[in-house]
Amino acid sequence: MSTLAVMRLELRRLMVQPLAWVLAALTLAWLAWRFVLLLGQFLGMQIRLAALPDGPGFTDIVAVPLLAQLAFLAFLVVPLLTMSALAGERRAGTLALMAGMGLPPSRIVLGKYLALLAWLLLWLLLALAMPLALARATSLDWGKLAAAALGLALLLAALAALGLACSAFAAHPAIAAAAALALALALWTVNLGARMAGLDGGAINWLAMSTHLQPLLRGLVSSADLAWFGLLVALALALAVRRVADEKERD
Repeated sequence: MSTLAVMRLELRRLMVQPLAWVLAALTLAWLAWRFVLLLGQFLGMQIRLAALPDGPGFTDIVAVPLLAQLAFLAFLVVPLLTMSALAGERRAGTLALMAGMGLPPSRIVLGKYLALLAWLLLWLLLALAMPLALARATSLDWGKLAAAALGLALLLAALAALGLACSAFAAHPAIAAAAALALALALWTVNLGARMAGLDGGAINWLAMSTHLQPLLRGLVSSADLAWFGLLVALALALAVRRVADEKERD
């Protein structure tokens, strides 16, 4: 069985899982409501914005704040989506069955990760479709929107890898979801004390997820921020692979 086959099986599991559909419906409905509110706010500010030579536009007032709302929703959605990826398979006995078929742990983890990432990127595209639907009627800042979308894609990739690692180590899906949420929030707020003290540099700020996402939401793409997300994904997936491999050796 190849990585692609594992990916297809995981996508099929997500498609028949009521939780995935409920999460998608509720979050997209919330984002649509927020989009209407942000659009109304933007239309109400048109006269004042016209008087400003370099005032914020549709991208700054509507599109990017909408993506920021999706980022906060992701901290709840991704742990719930990933919690059963490995922990649920373990409880059902199918994880040992897959390992017994001679499937390498790396293929199991990577296939499941790619399926989760595909679902999350589709979720992101559906949210992006809201501001993009008004592209002809407004002046979109395509560069800033692309940077913000890239930041959200990297955030979703990192949270999915983190959630998958927690699912690999947890004995129950609920524990995996709680651990993934706690770790994600810890990474987001690890530099809160330093920022309140007025410190903008140092290792503690580098470790914080918010330090690397916020510049992307402002339209600033840095190789250091991209590398941070890449390192987090690689580390989380490596831990998940190691855990599955240890279980295979014990069995």
